[in-house]
Amino acid sequence: MKNKKIIFLGTPDFAVATLRKLHDAFTVVAVVTQPDRPSGRGKKMMAPPVKQVAQELGLPVEQPQKIKNEQFLQWLKSLEPDFLVTAAYGRILPGTVLAVPKIAALNVHASLLPRWRGAAPIHRAVLAGDEKSGITIMHMDEGMDTGDMILQQAVPISNELTTGELHDQLAAVGGDLIVEAIEKILQGDAPRVSQDQSKATAAPPLTREEEQIDWCRDTKEVHNRVRGMNPWPGTYTFIDGQRLKIWSGKPAGGKGKRCGEVLRADGEGILVATKDGAYLITRLQPPGKKPMTAGDFLRGNELAVGTLLGK
Repeated sequence: MKNKKIIFLGTPDFAVATLRKLHDAFTVVAVVTQPDRPSGRGKKMMAPPVKQVAQELGLPVEQPQKIKNEQFLQWLKSLEPDFLVTAAYGRILPGTVLAVPKIAALNVHASLLPRWRGAAPIHRAVLAGDEKSGITIMHMDEGMDTGDMILQQAVPISNELTTGELHDQLAAVGGDLIVEAIEKILQGDAPRVSQDQSKATAAPPLTREEEQIDWCRDTKEVHNRVRGMNPWPGTYTFIDGQRLKIWSGKPAGGKGKRCGEVLRADGEGILVATKDGAYLITRLQPPGKKPMTAGDFLRGNELAVGTLLGK
């Protein structure tokens, strides 16, 4: 198995576990990732997590600006890979690239396809209140996560699980499952299952508008929004014109006359009226400050019952 050559394409933290597992089990001949980007307040150029790990492992790294590039294509062919594997690379590969490997071009996708095809499957699963997500190992085609499936493994989503926590669980599963899929292909007993197009749903990138909490939603929707946007990009609301990020909370008993009305504010948290009940904010972040408990925030800020959030 170790002599099988793999080209790996991936970019963010999610892809790191897959790269490490592939490196342990096979011969990764090259890593392709996105170009370095400016990051943080200082806008310093930062290497993608996959590049950092590839360099740590002593693997050659390429960061093409464009995938549809004849020079890049010839370089891929020169490596004579058996497999091409992607995990959150961030670009759809053209057919010319998918045809390069001798055996297969595979993708590690963070959902149970055909549900949540697209760029933000982990966020979308939590935001929708799904009870489970998972990993799909699939053959790649030129569509958006439309290829035939090889293996799937489900991961349960509890009512308290955040996107960040689900991300880490799925990343670990993905690394193990891609190795298992490749081994099955080499042994000649890998399944190949077409996706049911009638059950497909899209997982588009998040929008800025989705970051603001709408208190006129059901309590469950508010709760899913808070945990679904944690740790990135975070949700927020306004208190007297001050923008506050909301990091955690829970559905709670209570009922107000107006959506967004503060029903209680004490050491336990800030209880806010929703469409069908109330939501207790337990952890938040004022502008320019670190995240803190709602109780700590209230020790330095008065918040009267009846105050309307969201304005």
